[in-house]
Amino acid sequence: MALRHRIGRAWSEGREAVRLARRQQRSYQQNKGRLKAEYCAARKAGEIPEHPGPPANGLSLLPWLLMGMGAFSNIFEGRTPNPWIGGLGLLAFNSLYIYVAFRAFDKKRRTAASTRVALGLLAAVTCGLALGYGGSWLLCFPLLGLATGAALRGPSLRGVGTATAVLAGVVSCFRDGWNGLNIAYATWISTMVTAAILSLSEAVRELRAAREELARRAVEEERLRFSRDLHDLLGHTLSVIVVKSEAARRLAPRDLPAALTQITDIESVGRQALTEVREAVTGYREGSLSTELDRAGSALTAAGIEPVVQRSGPPLASRSEALLGWVVREAVTNAVRHSGATRCEIVLDGTPERVRLRIVDNGDGTPSRPAPEGIGGTGLKGLTERLAAAGGSLRAGPSPRGGFTVTAELPVDGEDGTGQADQALAAAPRPT
Repeated sequence: MALRHRIGRAWSEGREAVRLARRQQRSYQQNKGRLKAEYCAARKAGEIPEHPGPPANGLSLLPWLLMGMGAFSNIFEGRTPNPWIGGLGLLAFNSLYIYVAFRAFDKKRRTAASTRVALGLLAAVTCGLALGYGGSWLLCFPLLGLATGAALRGPSLRGVGTATAVLAGVVSCFRDGWNGLNIAYATWISTMVTAAILSLSEAVRELRAAREELARRAVEEERLRFSRDLHDLLGHTLSVIVVKSEAARRLAPRDLPAALTQITDIESVGRQALTEVREAVTGYREGSLSTELDRAGSALTAAGIEPVVQRSGPPLASRSEALLGWVVREAVTNAVRHSGATRCEIVLDGTPERVRLRIVDNGDGTPSRPAPEGIGGTGLKGLTERLAAAGGSLRAGPSPRGGFTVTAELPVDGEDGTGQADQALAAAPRPT
């Protein structure tokens, strides 16, 4: 009974171990597939850049030196007259070939005069060895073609490569008759193919590097745009809330209903700001000029500034309204914060070709203070860049009769104007 019990327990433990192993294997396969799918999706989306591996170098051309083993064996077998001269010539050939091969993968060193001189000496040594010995030594010409193709990648390659092939054909035919044409063809092919492969490899690496740099810059610009957008949105909203809170505090002791009205406005502004932040996070928020004008009037009134809003002209496209809405938001925020004005005029008029927005206050004419450190590129400077990208302009400065004036002009959106406004909204810096 005890033996049967032990066998049964061992059998149960074995089955449980098998089930556990199968469960772990299924889990591994499922996770492996999921991780592989996520990796492929990230690679396709450009989040994981393809690594092209280490750049090519002169080591990739060294194995071709094995073509000279025939000449090397001739020296050791004693079939080469004056073996010491042949050995020194082969050593000079290999040294010059290696020198040119390693310098050919650095653009500055490849175009240096020393590389060209070394290539010329390599051609002279090749001709001397081929004329002196012939036979297997003629294979030095294709190696010369490899070095020429690696070192010369430009307009001069075709002429120099053809001249090298002709030189190889003449010397080879002089030593081996018409069979030397094979050496000429091999030299020309090795020159052109080497240059083409190395140029293509270098171009692919440069394109990959450029693509990764563009992707990185696009991500950085989008992050900067989004942070500026949120900064602008929250900065304006908080300014309105602060102004209305101060008004409610002043009104509370003597006029409770008016204070309650200001508190109700604060609640409304807060709810609207929450909605805009959510829309901004999802990337669907577009400014509305009518909404901005209403908010501007409310903010100016709460700050004790009399708003005067005049609007005329043809209806505008949504993108143009969004750009002008940013101008209203920035100029009114500056007027509330810094101007000390008692009156602010917002005048929008337009023609079939252009629309103009003017915001004039009667304050002390002091422009908006510089943005805090770390927020660079915002404010009126950012607005100027955004309107310029859409084909418009922005002028801001003290008025001749006192106060401060902001004037924005935009072309009325047509087929081309809409595209310019889209680019301005998507790529230009956001104001504060």
